[in-house]
Amino acid sequence: MHLHIIGICGTFMGSLALLARERGYRVSGSDANVYPPMSTQLKNAGIALQEGYGAENLDAATGSAPALVVVGNALSRGNPEVEAVLNRGLAYTSGAQWLGEHVLPGRNVIAVAGTHGKTTTASMLAWLLESAGQNPGFLIGGVPRNFGVSARLGGADAPFVVEADEYDTAFFDKRSKFVHYRPNIAVLNNLEFDHADIFSDLAAIERQFHHLVRTVPGNGKILVANGQPALERALAQGVWTPVARFGKAAKEDANASEWQLALEHADASRFAVTHAVEDGDDAVVEWSLTGEYNAYNALGALAAAHACGVDLARGCAALARFENPHRRQEVRGEVAGVQVIDDFAHHPTAIAATLSGLRAATARGRLLAVIEPRSNTMRLGALKAQLNASVASADHAFWYQPAKLGWSLASLIAPQGERASLHDDIDALVAAVVSRAEAGDRIVVMSNGGFGGIHQRLLDALERAHAGSRA
Repeated sequence: MHLHIIGICGTFMGSLALLARERGYRVSGSDANVYPPMSTQLKNAGIALQEGYGAENLDAATGSAPALVVVGNALSRGNPEVEAVLNRGLAYTSGAQWLGEHVLPGRNVIAVAGTHGKTTTASMLAWLLESAGQNPGFLIGGVPRNFGVSARLGGADAPFVVEADEYDTAFFDKRSKFVHYRPNIAVLNNLEFDHADIFSDLAAIERQFHHLVRTVPGNGKILVANGQPALERALAQGVWTPVARFGKAAKEDANASEWQLALEHADASRFAVTHAVEDGDDAVVEWSLTGEYNAYNALGALAAAHACGVDLARGCAALARFENPHRRQEVRGEVAGVQVIDDFAHHPTAIAATLSGLRAATARGRLLAVIEPRSNTMRLGALKAQLNASVASADHAFWYQPAKLGWSLASLIAPQGERASLHDDIDALVAAVVSRAEAGDRIVVMSNGGFGGIHQRLLDALERAHAGSRA
């Protein structure tokens, strides 16, 4: 059967393509934005990829129309390929619906949801289950380095971990994608306002999270991060499943955390985990990651793995071998003592958490932040008032003004004074960063897109500058 995916290089759709290929489908796809790691992953899997959208893409792979077209949620009416699907009367569906109907039935599904940390937490959970010999399936919106692929079917009777996104499903289905997954276990990490292009306010997102809660069976489990008012409001709309919390809450709190952690190093590279229900069962995690937010991601993953039969001590030991997914504090290279780090952070809260974590782990040198406010929420300016505070941990913030940003960064970042600079040309931005960088510095590039290949351009420019200084 031939399956064609429109928007195949999105993190979700590219992962879906791998699952379909593993199930024996002939898979082709098209996308207007092709960049690693997803484009590389698809190429390595032998999946035919057309760059750009057009009616001709539907027949390009086999010379005839596909049996089914999967339409990505970034596509809308007016797209020439979408219009061709409709005009020709081809069968089509959404990615989330295809996953829910063709991969997830009969599996023990664990859905990881939240505004931040979904990719990292889902990657940790898949690794914990793998380390316990369970051979899990997974679909993750990034490429976990412990696996090298963003999705796989795993064992037929094994758990299946899915990154559960609240973004809408498709132009013809405006429900959040995660309502299609019907998990046995749901991990709710956090909840803030985001996706201003489809949600009018935080209450609208809370309502979608409540829809997810409604799909979890009574014999399942919902794991909820403590100290998250928006999640509590979603649960207050009704819950029919046992709830366990993870976080800091004191034992006298009515919503005391069943799972708790205590930092033993300020940068969160070592922390103790306690499972209060099992007579204070505890263990210690010592790993390569930093940042308190990553420790709490790990806490949620440990709780979910425990619900699948992984004991706490074994889980904590496995985290010592966990590697962050690509584009999550990923060191892309180092030249003359200057590191270039790639991170997917694009929401102000995620930017602040990333920089705070790196600051705690930076013994010497400066932290130089390079930020592209590219997401739909940023383009609409919905959270722009939070941007100045988000870079408080950086020594200097280099802001990039994308052509499609609907407002100017200049007046917004003015209060940062000499700690900030603004650029609308990537070459000029690269030159400015390199001119300021010194041995021991860490350059942190934050964007949810390819950012014009800036990571390699920075490394190349640093190499040229270093070679010039030696000449």
